[in-house]
Amino acid sequence: MAVAIEIVAVGNELLLGDVQDTNSNWLCRRFTALGGRVRRVTMVGDEVDTISEVVRAALDRGAQLVVTTGGLGPTDDDLTLRAVARALDRPLREHPTARAWVAATYAELARRGHVASAEVTPSRAKMAQLPAGAEPLANGVGAAPGALLRRDDGSIVVSLPGVPDELMDIVRGALRPYLTALFGQGAYEEWRARVDSGDESVLAPILSEVASRHPDVYIKSRAKRFGLGVTFMVSLSARGEDPAQARARLQAAWRALEQALDRAGIAARLEEGSVGGDDRCAP
Repeated sequence: MAVAIEIVAVGNELLLGDVQDTNSNWLCRRFTALGGRVRRVTMVGDEVDTISEVVRAALDRGAQLVVTTGGLGPTDDDLTLRAVARALDRPLREHPTARAWVAATYAELARRGHVASAEVTPSRAKMAQLPAGAEPLANGVGAAPGALLRRDDGSIVVSLPGVPDELMDIVRGALRPYLTALFGQGAYEEWRARVDSGDESVLAPILSEVASRHPDVYIKSRAKRFGLGVTFMVSLSARGEDPAQARARLQAAWRALEQALDRAGIAARLEEGSVGGDDRCAP
């Protein structure tokens, strides 16, 4: 069974529309490619109570992996770790490794002349305050470490920075072995087909009939507009215990869909576009 995942995107700037939440999109594609199933993405502001309630609710719904993004920095409105600690009923404590990483980062920034001082001020030390029992995740791009906390029931809460380059660095680096252990050999693959039909209502019963015969494959048409000469994109996606099983499911569903469309006088052709591959090999 696919790992159940929820993502919590934190930041007033997201709710105001000042910043687009590209992090959640990137994480969804990443986790899906690894064989996980993102069940929900929630966007919240920088409020301890709200963040805490959303994290706790995700765990109560049975999420095996909850990922927060944003709110790990040195400013007063960076409150995510305090909220996660509250959600899990744990105190915040300074983690010595996290503090050492923060100190080393600012020492290097001061050496380069990017900051005036290497001193670990209270604002900088704040980034080393993690929920008790959390493991720090090294940030090779910025100053704020990520954090990973395992619960007794096996679920995991991961907190990542909101700066995209920092988030990606941690996921590809420090978080990688944890993701490998969590997702195991589960695989996901997606195929896309271009269908010569501009009327989704004509496609709907065909797709529904094929989907009913291939319940392990998710089939979805992606409509944009009506009109002569318009082609629709149809996506087929499947999970499996390994890449071979996912691909076999897609092959069977595609053969059935191609035959059904042909009987309706509708041409279709596969396009390049697997979501697996590189993301599977290098989480």
